[in-house]
Amino acid sequence: MLDRRTLLATAAALMATPAAAARKPTNPKFPEAFLWGAATAPHQIEGNNIASDLWWLENQQPTIFAQPSGDACNSFELWEADLDIVKAMGLNCYRFGIEWARIEPEKGLFSQAMLDHYKAVIDGCRARGLTPIVTYSHFTAPRWFSAQGGWTNPESASLFARYCDKATRALGQGIDRVITLNEPNILLLLKPMLPPKVWDIQKLTLETAARRLGVDRFVSANVAGLDDLPALQSGLLAAHKAGKAAIKAVRSDLPVGFSLAMMDDQAVGKASVRDRMRRELYGEWLELAKADDFIGVQNYERALWGDKGRLPAPSGATVNWSGSEVWGPSLGGAVRYAHEATGVPILVSEHGVGTDDDAIRARFIPEALAGLKAAMDDGVPVLGYCHWSLLDNFEWIFGYKPKFGLVSVDPQSFARTPKPSAAIYGAIARRNAL
Repeated sequence: MLDRRTLLATAAALMATPAAAARKPTNPKFPEAFLWGAATAPHQIEGNNIASDLWWLENQQPTIFAQPSGDACNSFELWEADLDIVKAMGLNCYRFGIEWARIEPEKGLFSQAMLDHYKAVIDGCRARGLTPIVTYSHFTAPRWFSAQGGWTNPESASLFARYCDKATRALGQGIDRVITLNEPNILLLLKPMLPPKVWDIQKLTLETAARRLGVDRFVSANVAGLDDLPALQSGLLAAHKAGKAAIKAVRSDLPVGFSLAMMDDQAVGKASVRDRMRRELYGEWLELAKADDFIGVQNYERALWGDKGRLPAPSGATVNWSGSEVWGPSLGGAVRYAHEATGVPILVSEHGVGTDDDAIRARFIPEALAGLKAAMDDGVPVLGYCHWSLLDNFEWIFGYKPKFGLVSVDPQSFARTPKPSAAIYGAIARRNAL
């Protein structure tokens, strides 16, 4: 028997869907300069990021992490193989990150060898005709940084700016555009989703980490306590501004933005809390993005908001590994709102689905891209699309269980095997059309 909330959500799926997102695009062809990419993050694929804050947290007892990252995909060694796969798929762009903890493993100690390593990756992209989009901070930070309170420390913005300066001087000439921070609002999204027990375990993990290091506070960008969130957001907002200024001081023509975790938020009923939730989840960040060169949109799902909160997914919906709804048009909806709120160009810096069933991914990609192209036909400036992820990789506190990759990775041999969805996505990119 369907309860009232499920019935409301099912009706909302029909009524709240923007007509433009549901219709076919007027022109299946994308602009000539459109970027077709795959996205990765250094900690999630490189392996053995031992100087980072999350490596320390993964290896606590107790810990919120299901398992440690370990060797990950061994991409620190196999990055050339990864670039070859991106090229072979027919893509023209690669979004990846440089790892602050490798570049500055101790406070004030910068590694030329690591800067040279990432320069080689950038040069490798260029040699293969791949546009490099580089993230300077994809959640992780040096252990020493988080051991002094991380982004809640008043010194954090200036330390990040110093790192951005060093990185841009060494790497900036080869980069196409920079994402300073990845999903700095992620904990705001997770705040109402994660049960209190998870927040308690996170806090216990952080307290254990601090005690083992003999420091007062240990705080990271994607593992924090509820009481850390206000100071964490303030620190991240300041860090983006300081980091962007440092980058522009070195190379003024280098486009800079950040990426935001965004749902396709849909209002259900007259008293829907959607607009209030949008302000809470994205408001300060969307305001900040108005002064940037672009904004990265990272969308994985929609949210149906009633008068008391989020409604469940419609009955019978296709779901991902965690039971959340998989709904292709959510990408178009999120992109439309991001541009409406900021007025700046959009880069889809992440979009994907965590599932063991690649057939779901294979259906999801063309459906989502149709909604994206419809938004573009309606005038939304979209620079490109980077699918998350190139590889099945380490998915933070959930370990290796969620499978987001276009390519599977053997955990022992590190052999890469493209999935059928990679061929479907690659075919769209090759013809630059749906």
